[in-house]
Amino acid sequence: MAHLPMTRREMDQVGWDELDFLFVSGDAYVDHPAFGCAILTRVLADAGYRVGIIAQPDVTRPDCLTAMGRPRLGVLVSTGVVDSMVNHYTAAGRKRSQDVYSPGGKASCRPDRALLRYGQLVRSQLGGLPLIVGGIEASLRRFAHYDTWSQTVRGSVLPDCAADILVFGEGEQTLLELAGFLARGVPVARLNAIRGTAVWLKAEQLPKKTRLFLEQQGGRTPDFSSRPTEAWQGRCLIEDAAHILLPSAEQVMRDKTAYAVAARYQEMEQDPSAGKILIQPQEDRFLVQNPLARPMDTAALDRVYALPYTRTWHPAYTAQGGVPALQEVRFSVTAHRGCYGGCRFCAITHHMGRIVRSRSDASILAEIDRLAELPDFKGYIHDIGGPTANFHLPACAKQRRGQVCRHRHCLDPEPCPQLETGHSAYLALLRQARQRPGVKKVFVRSGIRFDAVMADPDPSFMLELCQHHISGQLKIAPEHISPAVLRLMGKPSAAVYTAFSERYAAINRQLGLRQYLVPYLISGHPGATLAHAIELALFLRRARRMPEQVQDFYPTPGSLATAMHHTGLDPLSMRPVHVPDAREKRWQRALLQPSAPRNRRLVAEALTAAGRTDLLQYPDGAFAGPAKPAQQAPKGGTDHEHSDQRQGTVRQTARPHRRGR
Repeated sequence: MAHLPMTRREMDQVGWDELDFLFVSGDAYVDHPAFGCAILTRVLADAGYRVGIIAQPDVTRPDCLTAMGRPRLGVLVSTGVVDSMVNHYTAAGRKRSQDVYSPGGKASCRPDRALLRYGQLVRSQLGGLPLIVGGIEASLRRFAHYDTWSQTVRGSVLPDCAADILVFGEGEQTLLELAGFLARGVPVARLNAIRGTAVWLKAEQLPKKTRLFLEQQGGRTPDFSSRPTEAWQGRCLIEDAAHILLPSAEQVMRDKTAYAVAARYQEMEQDPSAGKILIQPQEDRFLVQNPLARPMDTAALDRVYALPYTRTWHPAYTAQGGVPALQEVRFSVTAHRGCYGGCRFCAITHHMGRIVRSRSDASILAEIDRLAELPDFKGYIHDIGGPTANFHLPACAKQRRGQVCRHRHCLDPEPCPQLETGHSAYLALLRQARQRPGVKKVFVRSGIRFDAVMADPDPSFMLELCQHHISGQLKIAPEHISPAVLRLMGKPSAAVYTAFSERYAAINRQLGLRQYLVPYLISGHPGATLAHAIELALFLRRARRMPEQVQDFYPTPGSLATAMHHTGLDPLSMRPVHVPDAREKRWQRALLQPSAPRNRRLVAEALTAAGRTDLLQYPDGAFAGPAKPAQQAPKGGTDHEHSDQRQGTVRQTARPHRRGR
């Protein structure tokens, strides 16, 4: 079979009179393993289920979900690679003019809050069929969460979208388990204790042990006004060996201390080995998050990526110009999943967890060989990587056992003594890849963590990265320069970034190559003051850099930084955090590009407000004299550190590529 069917006619062509599952997608249907819809539908099809896809349904039509009939087992809904609100709006709240996940890049092919609309459509058109939702929008909104677009705390998305089950994280194993139960006739209401799922239940529907835990506690959550905010550090909630009772949705809506504590526990318990069941009361029911699904092993990942993807968009889109998102990833290869970077503005821990799991070299090289056989392959592999390219293996022996540390991060504030910093396995893979028949060049574009590179005593990886795997520019993400801000971001110190920059420049001089380092920066992050922004601007001027990439902090659901933004508290320490308002965020952004004509007025306002008018001695607002323009790399290819995720969670964006940090 080529693409899975999207119409009744295509069902007839493959001899199907009925679907087992209908998959509703907020993205256009692209049969490529960089897209969750393609992976999940192929996994189900490989297990023998008949799966049809309705992509970007017209929500104004009362029959938009019934074209292929009523599925036998259930409906699966994902709004796509990116949260629909991030897909539609910039960090400044402006409407985006393009959607690269839609045919022809056309915007508005899905509604705002698409998960809610799709779930309601399923219920109105297909009745009481089992409804399972997943993907980034569902996963990051499974608990009560701050919603920047309405500037309110909203409850779990589960009751709003009328779903029976929410799948978070890696969905393949969980979905196959659910499908197996449904195929055997088990009622969906009984599927309330599956790993990697969240459910919204009445008290009488709870599993027996969970109900007993709540009865013993009387269902009471703490009164967060009873003691100072700083006292709510550490493990301060009611729990037993298997359960934790979170502050209720109503509490986190009205009490910012409760919100911060809930966010900390949600972060700590994303552990497939020791994570507990999290319970959040909401209205007259309970949101129950079961523990994270156990990570897929190498053999399972190899099977997923060996499935017969066409690596093309559905032919129905060709007349509209295809789906632009495919261009970035068509000749890219996913080598691993998971990320232990611990960036606070990234929600990958909340979604996928910290444990890195990798495919075998043989599987990756076989995929490269398949790419080389495609008629439009020109010899260039655009990427071999994952959320972070050089996090190719588990961080340590503990991760290899499927466990993580609850109370420390692998790289923050310093690399853990147990961290295995070597890059030899990833380097060996790259060496093999560039020797495959038909391959001219292998790029690394999903990004590197430069502090992990600097922690490796063997210089071979950086040398070969510069020599073989960069196409003019390497974009990395120091994000800021102030120690106070970097601590809240979970990022390495400015000294590490400077040392990496110097080593990168020295290696390229040694190789006789003109390759450039382009830093990504975030302005307006919680904890960043106007003084910090000026400190960063002066650093950039001394380094003679005019940053091309400055991202306004985007408070999307699921990240610790979003919890800081809403509460004014660091959930890990419960200490107060400065939160820039909208005007200060504009000032901080302008200070990082002070010579841009559009920023002159804002720079003057910012420096005046900060009492630093001494820096306004030049008409263009430049600091301490006109800067010499930084050398620009030639036009052409660039290498991105998480270029797909510049807009927020995991990081989310309207561009395709790898997730995380």
